[in-house]
Amino acid sequence: MAHLPIYIPTVFIITTFITLFMLFKAARYSKPVIIITLIWLTLQAMLGLAGFYQYTAGLPPRFALMLLPPVVFIILLFLLKPGRKAIDGFDVKTLTLLHTVRIVVELVLYALYKHQAIPRVMTFEGRNFDILCGLTAPFVYYFGYVKPVLSKQILLAWNIICLLLLVNIAVIAVLSGPFSFQRLAFDQPDIALLYFPFVWLPGFIVPVVLFAHLSAIKLSTTAYDKR
Repeated sequence: MAHLPIYIPTVFIITTFITLFMLFKAARYSKPVIIITLIWLTLQAMLGLAGFYQYTAGLPPRFALMLLPPVVFIILLFLLKPGRKAIDGFDVKTLTLLHTVRIVVELVLYALYKHQAIPRVMTFEGRNFDILCGLTAPFVYYFGYVKPVLSKQILLAWNIICLLLLVNIAVIAVLSGPFSFQRLAFDQPDIALLYFPFVWLPGFIVPVVLFAHLSAIKLSTTAYDKR
């Protein structure tokens, strides 16, 4: 990845920390949230810099260690009573605005594609429509919570649609990776996400976006009533 212009990883690192700040704000500046998240980001950065994820021959692939632990953690939050109580303390408005980071993420992915680090199918020129969620997030935030005119059903539908678009690109990214089960993009596999700082996309930003949608869906009724 040494061939990449410095602005690409720089912009992505800034975007990661903006995501971290918005999550911290949505958690009402909870110290456990920021501590746990910083430890996880540091661990993933160390693994990425050490080249740990660049070994792709084994099964299950090491890539799974980026995404699965935070996803399992999120599932446990929703299953356990203390976790559900913690979720209720998040600010749904900030969680909604958080999705604007997806605009920059998609632009970074497009830049990576132009430098042959990911396949076209992972960009908005291919089968990735995730940028639409980022573009619509400010409007949903404003008309859903600041000047509330959107119904509870519309807020719920937006979160579900954007959640499905997130799953779509996550599946495409996995199937485009240089793994034994690769099914897409054989001419240009998805290699960028195996390197720092881009390991933070599946290891942090995607789980945070997933958490934001699931929490908003859970909080939609009470949040709508309290607007």
